[in-house]
Amino acid sequence: MHEVEYDHALLLELVAMKMPFGKYAGRRLIDLPEPYVVWFARKGFPEGKLGQMLAIVHEIKINGLEYLFAPLV
Repeated sequence: MHEVEYDHALLLELVAMKMPFGKYAGRRLIDLPEPYVVWFARKGFPEGKLGQMLAIVHEIKINGLEYLFAPLV
């Protein structure tokens, strides 16, 4: 069995990070609709920190792990 290790500071940063552009500008990344995040996964995530964070959001959403955010919001 593979044990997943969570970086608490990274999750806190992720909870606070907002989408800087597009249709959902100003919305927290964790609140982006799943189809939008899946679209990024297909087309390619942006470079840098935003892309890394969107990739994490994608994994969390497609695996039904949104409950991880509940104690952080």
